[in-house]
Amino acid sequence: MNILFVCTGNTCRSPMAEALLKQKVPAAAVQSAGIFAAHSQRPNDQAIEVLKQKGISINTASQPVTDELLRWADLVLTMTTGHKQSLIMEFPDFQEKYYTLKEYVSQADEDRWKELTQRRADYEEKRARLMQEFRHLDGKQLEQELEKHLQSEWEKIRQLEAALIDYDIADPFGGGRTIYEQTLTELETYVNKLVEKLDS
Repeated sequence: MNILFVCTGNTCRSPMAEALLKQKVPAAAVQSAGIFAAHSQRPNDQAIEVLKQKGISINTASQPVTDELLRWADLVLTMTTGHKQSLIMEFPDFQEKYYTLKEYVSQADEDRWKELTQRRADYEEKRARLMQEFRHLDGKQLEQELEKHLQSEWEKIRQLEAALIDYDIADPFGGGRTIYEQTLTELETYVNKLVEKLDS
């Protein structure tokens, strides 16, 4: 399986994730790229140092996300939901490959996601039905009726959204060594889960 990690500039999080996966699975076909990356920049010095402390070398150069890279990848793992949304907007043809790293490996939320997707679909269906039913009302009255009839559904959706884990890996850029170490620890946790998932 070809795996592409994606972050913003391809100098911190995604090359760190790439280096971690290569260290754990040397035969892995893995690359990293950035949504706003320049060509051929070396990884951030702090990223290099914290990986070096763990005996991991990193010798990648930054590259932007391209059609060609997305065609190569079987799986595209982003560092944040924002990165995933950017890819969906800019490269919609490959969106079935896009997940945040945390989302892809977090089985715990799978049932919640299914329920949330179903409730959103039901909400939209009910809203469309109500708009048809109350089409004779003016804008303000219509809004009040919709709010009254949809309030409980909306609250349940918000509760489910609030219960989901945060799918973002924090950006260490501009932070000190401790921040980079925290990011590396977080990345390693989820890369380990990724390895388990790929092995299963």
